[in-house]
Amino acid sequence: MNAAAPSTRAETPIAFIQAMVKAYLRRNMDPAEALKKAQIAPNLLHQADARVTALQMEWMSEAAMRELDDEALGWFRRRLPWGSYGMLVRASLTAPNLGVALARWCRHHNLLTDDIRLALSTSNGQAHIELHEAHDLKDLREFCTVSVLRNALGVACWLTDSRIPLSATDLQFAPPRHADSYRVLFDGPVRFEAPHSQLSFDAGYLQLPIRRDEAALQRMLQRALLLTVRPYRRDRLLVEKVRQTLAEHPDRSRNAEDLAAWLNLSPRTLHRQLKEEGASLQQLKDAVRRDLAMDLLLRTGRPIKQIAAEVGFQNEKSFMRAFKGWTGASPETIRKNS
Repeated sequence: MNAAAPSTRAETPIAFIQAMVKAYLRRNMDPAEALKKAQIAPNLLHQADARVTALQMEWMSEAAMRELDDEALGWFRRRLPWGSYGMLVRASLTAPNLGVALARWCRHHNLLTDDIRLALSTSNGQAHIELHEAHDLKDLREFCTVSVLRNALGVACWLTDSRIPLSATDLQFAPPRHADSYRVLFDGPVRFEAPHSQLSFDAGYLQLPIRRDEAALQRMLQRALLLTVRPYRRDRLLVEKVRQTLAEHPDRSRNAEDLAAWLNLSPRTLHRQLKEEGASLQQLKDAVRRDLAMDLLLRTGRPIKQIAAEVGFQNEKSFMRAFKGWTGASPETIRKNS
């Protein structure tokens, strides 16, 4: 990642970043490295109306989940270790249709924590994914509710490879200061101070067949946070297509022109659509190089100089400088502490 802040549309409330910081502090841990990885300046935490981009939210969430070893990011009284939400999705893969898959997903989620209860219901031609708070979530209520509901919708869309439009979103809490952000977080009307929180959509979608398999799940789990952080698009996020091409076909992605041609786009369209999805080509190149470098550092004993060349750097010095900017630590430190 570059040192400069991402030049993309910032629409995610800083309140969600503040909630993650609270999870760190409750466990007597320092969020500084996670904030650095997400390129979020600490002083932004004190600006109530501040916003971050979807990509910054993704970076911060991933770092926090790994450092806290908690995919629930502190919402619940017990941690949900890394892989918990992937396990829920795997259990739904064999369902004959979306209705069975979602009912199974809710039931299995209830086995992971008793702080909230999830349920699938139908009424008047509408399907509802209900969230009932069984234990007081206090100042993490909003972040938990929004994240769990968006994840449930993301899973539903991914399993069926369909974009499922919402007819309504009901939320149990009062309108927050950043209530205007909810036009981005959920499509359709949003109602606050409801008896309980739920997403509603046409019940006809429950009959859709499951179109995913284990191989698709393995690919999805590499970037599972996208199901929560960004809205699902049937044509799949261009970000993921670019990331996959950069990783698997480096010869086709030496520059924007080659990459755009491989993806059947114009370079201008490539840059514009990436920006709309909260990313840039340089950020994605850095992320792919970082992931490859981390894999080689932790999985092999190759010299740093050789790893630098393999991830595309002309010399070891520039690689080490970039790596420290990405992770906050030197390659030697990462390898030593692994």
